Amino acid sequence: MSSLSHVDSDGRARMVDVGAKAVTARTATATGRLIVRPDVVSLVRADDLPKADVLATARIAGISGAKKTSELIPLCHQVPLSSVKVDFEFADDAILITATAKTTGQTGVEMEALTAVAIAGLTLHDMVKAVDPAAVLSDVRLEDKTGGKRGHWTRHGSAVTSPRPGTAAVVVASTGGAAGARDDTTGPVIAEWLAAHGYSVDAVTVVADADVAPELSRVLGTAPAVIITTGGTGASPTDQTPEATSALLDRELPGIAEAIRGAGLAITPTAALSRGLAGTANGTVIVNLPGSPGGVRDGLTVLHGLLDHLVAQIAGGGPHA
Repeated sequence: MSSLSHVDSDGRARMVDVGAKAVTARTATATGRLIVRPDVVSLVRADDLPKADVLATARIAGISGAKKTSELIPLCHQVPLSSVKVDFEFADDAILITATAKTTGQTGVEMEALTAVAIAGLTLHDMVKAVDPAAVLSDVRLEDKTGGKRGHWTRHGSAVTSPRPGTAAVVVASTGGAAGARDDTTGPVIAEWLAAHGYSVDAVTVVADADVAPELSRVLGTAPAVIITTGGTGASPTDQTPEATSALLDRELPGIAEAIRGAGLAITPTAALSRGLAGTANGTVIVNLPGSPGGVRDGLTVLHGLLDHLVAQIAGGGPHA
């Protein structure tokens, strides 16, 4: 019984103390299905039931349910939800429900996603019971979750625990770039440099500064060997890349960050304002580079000849410093 997180050594129910856990971006996706007659599916699709706005009502109910999870399930923590999304699809004899919950905190949002699905499904049941009282809510289950020490888990696979050798990803923090108001001139440069050094680049993603934490957590969940970010390392109120990175790191590598700042300082004194970090998270190397082309160039110069040695060392090979 002691292996159950909500049961203490004496077999008594308890609330897990998450105070020592790292604050990370976390997501969870759950699904379920309301099994109904085919004619009821058609009525809902056409919004032609006596209780109209069926899907809109169920969506709002699901979101509200996610927000009240800690009140409904006794040992759940109160979680500051940053997003809850509830969607529906139609099968021949069922309405399919998908809910995704997001937070940045010390515990996951699996229960919030599951509660959203359950409450949305029960609301659908209430809306259709006049025409199909035999409707059945079934298969409410967790499909996917990211964040925290365990990284990425999916129902159709296993928890990703080891980085994929020879792979890399690039995350560009640029509010203007994400909005299409500014061309991304740094991400492609980093991707080209990584490719020249033998890495297969999964993707270059451009996100607004406010979205860098969930994106970085998502990318880490795919377990590349290396993640290089660019942008969001300065002192502006919107610059959040170091905070998002710090929440994921299990070990910092301050020497790399200082070397990158030092290379920039040889050219411009403003390089001292960079708060970029470097370190490892679940075996993946994460390095923050500034958002300017010059800052990226200086950072890549530092990483030349160093990154391969570091990746090999983490993997258990190569000489140790």
